[in-house]
Amino acid sequence: MVQIDAHQHFWNPARGDYDWMPKDNPTLARPYAPADLAPHLTEHGIDATVLVQAAATVEETEYMLGLADATPWIAGVVGWVDFEQSSHFGHLRRLAKHPKFLGVRPMIQDIPDPDWMLRDDVQWGFKALCDLGLTFDALGFPKHLANFHTLLNRFPEMMVVIDHCMKPQIHEQSEHHFRFWADGIARLAERSGTVCKYSALVTEDIDAWTIERLRPYSDHVFSVFGPDRTMWGSDWPVCRLSTEYSGWRRAAEELTAHLDIDARARIFGETAVEFYGLST
Repeated sequence: MVQIDAHQHFWNPARGDYDWMPKDNPTLARPYAPADLAPHLTEHGIDATVLVQAAATVEETEYMLGLADATPWIAGVVGWVDFEQSSHFGHLRRLAKHPKFLGVRPMIQDIPDPDWMLRDDVQWGFKALCDLGLTFDALGFPKHLANFHTLLNRFPEMMVVIDHCMKPQIHEQSEHHFRFWADGIARLAERSGTVCKYSALVTEDIDAWTIERLRPYSDHVFSVFGPDRTMWGSDWPVCRLSTEYSGWRRAAEELTAHLDIDARARIFGETAVEFYGLST
């Protein structure tokens, strides 16, 4: 059974383009490289990873592709281009020629305007992904669910994965927050071309997380997307804000223990291979 970590990061703060990163956070504000992650992959029998952007620059995408060229177990890279600059179609077309370039992730969660994704001037980017056969990682919060629903139906052929289960605010422990998120996620799941990353739940419950606090959220994702459209990711090293790599991996395994072996095979590897078209 192939095992894929469908969402992890590497970075070097000295590059200077990680604008979101708090410089006084000792967990985040330090370099992370393949040698730091490799022991965790070996421990859990993980064959390959998908490396995802963490900076809103084309230069970081090129940096990640360089890491992927030098690291056989990085099976693919999800990068970034500036959707506000239609001239970046040239970058997208150039990057698409790299065998490990999979698609892009606009950092929508960090954009002040929640309606940004529906603006006329950025629609070229979503169309370009469709035309070039590239994937779209949808990064946002529950407040973005309705707009993502509009966007995804506007581009029915776009290959879309919902990052981090759309970041439910688990720490709120509120029935209202749960229902708002659950209803919105279920609407996204109605679109057959959409899959979901089973990742980052521990960080959305900050430092109070337990298996039982996470279970309603994971169960809902498995119910509406099904194992065939769910893929596991570590979100390492961001997950270290709440637990180490092994802590989230073991929690994820416990939360899927009631599923049969075929379902677990999909979640922990096969869905990512199929969606991203990985060669492992």
